[in-house]
Amino acid sequence: MKKSTIWILTILMALTFMGLLYVEIMYMKNMVRMRYEQFADGVKRSLYMVSSRLEQDEARFFLEEGVDHIESSSLYAQYLGEASPQGGIRYIFTTTGGLKANLTITGDATDINRLRNGNNAISSHYQSAQQAWHRRYLHQKGLIDDVIINIISQSSRRPFIERADSAVVRDYLRQALDTMGLKVPFEYEVVNSAGSPIYRSHGFRTSVGDNENLFTQVLFPGDPGVGHCYLKVVFPTKKGYIYQSISFMLPAFAFTIILLIIFAFTIIVAFRQKRLTEMKNDFINNMTHEFKTPISSISLAAQMLNDGAVRKSPVMLQQISTVINDETKRLRFQVEKVLQMSMFDRQRATLRLQDVDANAAISNIVNTFKLKVEKYGGKISANLDAMDSIVNVDEMHFTNVIFNLLDNAVKYRREDEPLSLTVTSQDIPNNKLQITVEDNGIGIKKEDLKKIFEKFYRVSTGNRHDVKGFGLGLAYVKKMIGELGGDITVESEINVGTKFIITIPLTKN
Repeated sequence: MKKSTIWILTILMALTFMGLLYVEIMYMKNMVRMRYEQFADGVKRSLYMVSSRLEQDEARFFLEEGVDHIESSSLYAQYLGEASPQGGIRYIFTTTGGLKANLTITGDATDINRLRNGNNAISSHYQSAQQAWHRRYLHQKGLIDDVIINIISQSSRRPFIERADSAVVRDYLRQALDTMGLKVPFEYEVVNSAGSPIYRSHGFRTSVGDNENLFTQVLFPGDPGVGHCYLKVVFPTKKGYIYQSISFMLPAFAFTIILLIIFAFTIIVAFRQKRLTEMKNDFINNMTHEFKTPISSISLAAQMLNDGAVRKSPVMLQQISTVINDETKRLRFQVEKVLQMSMFDRQRATLRLQDVDANAAISNIVNTFKLKVEKYGGKISANLDAMDSIVNVDEMHFTNVIFNLLDNAVKYRREDEPLSLTVTSQDIPNNKLQITVEDNGIGIKKEDLKKIFEKFYRVSTGNRHDVKGFGLGLAYVKKMIGELGGDITVESEINVGTKFIITIPLTKN
């Protein structure tokens, strides 16, 4: 798949996920806003219910106080001239001696009507009873009017604690909130018109700017004057209650995030695989080029051996033998480089650990490498200052690590400056040995420093056939140092040089 195609798919999928996340976030935001509005509306209704119940309690108090007076003044006659269910007229009255009477007259409607309007004794009694009932109604009405006047004029004079006890207010508030479906803890207080608290619950707290969580309701709004009292309520767990009510949205949001992470990981893997494929192709090209040179040299030497004149010349045979030997070593070295790849697929390499004097090993490597450095007009020096240099390593791999670093320094030298190589060793704290390999070569760009230890990776300056390599050397160095329990870092500056710093544990006595 082309890189441009991957980028197009990445952009489309990214826009899709961004749109999906935007829709979910906006939906959740609207849900939260709606829940807040529903909560506020339910609380306001609950507070109004509390205020109404307190007013009803006060009206009941004054009615019960006046009921005795009303009952003591009431007449005994209760029903006069009630229509009989069978047709006719029924009289219910109390005599002057206190006896109750119930008289029902039935018959023709005309006769009953004449009886009602006649001047006989019953009609006369009926009319006097009607007058008594009217007087009783007026008397009762006056008594009720007195009670209402008392409510209006005297209710506001009662102590507020008697009008609205704190326990009663709390119970009414709890019942009202439960009725509205708001089963949430609350704290409350009642204050007078000056803002001074009359009483409050133990946990009531308010803070500046917390107006959205404070709800206020006037108590007894019908009181004359402006000296009203106010019920204030706060909900400490309001935010948690709101967000808990929309918790069903969280799984969908979480799944979207997981899909986004998986998508991002997939894209990263795709790009890595794409880059790995390109590096493998580059590796094959370099490997082919590296193998062609020694094979061609050996083939040419073999052809020369077929020439009789060459076979008769000992000097020519010696030269051809030397070429074949050198090219065979070179070919074997390249094959070993390729075989190093198998080590990267293993979790751990097979090592033959033994105590090695790092100073002595590095000294031998420097002496061996000196001819190659001097061939290019450079010089190499060793400053082995470590007092304790015994390390437990695989000597072959340890030697290969130093050789790889020195070989890279020669490959990536500057043409306008004689090569200068320095290898040092020194003791550092925590019972460790530090080895540095420093050169004055072309250097490495900052963006490449984090990638140079990756398999098949080659910096742009090294991705040329005139600088041979497969991108395996530094990856091998990193893996081996890690297997030996050490660490390697690199410092570099373009056209100044590069310094590799190896830290490895000393042998514990």
